[in-house]
Amino acid sequence: MDLVVPDVLEESCATRQALERFAAKWRVLLIYSLLPGPQRPADLRRRVPGITQKMLTETLRGMEEDGLVARRVVKAEHPQHVEYDLTPLGRTLREPLAAICDWARATAPAG
Repeated sequence: MDLVVPDVLEESCATRQALERFAAKWRVLLIYSLLPGPQRPADLRRRVPGITQKMLTETLRGMEEDGLVARRVVKAEHPQHVEYDLTPLGRTLREPLAAICDWARATAPAG
């Protein structure tokens, strides 16, 4: 069987579309933050320095739309409490992201 290399330069390429979604600045960091388990938005803001509340909300909504995270209401009455968790699809990113981390460590300049 021949290896099929996607043409990521084509707009219709599924690989290109996936890369564009992950190119969003905060997505990969939020995936890492959610790998240990469900987190409340305030915990995610503490774990990801520099992210604003607005960007956190927008990014989590987009990730939810893409099926990567699930939002669960923990307490419905005011003040409402929610938490986010990776979906089974989101958890499939663990290994590819670990490979990127391994590559980064292996190619990082010494010092």
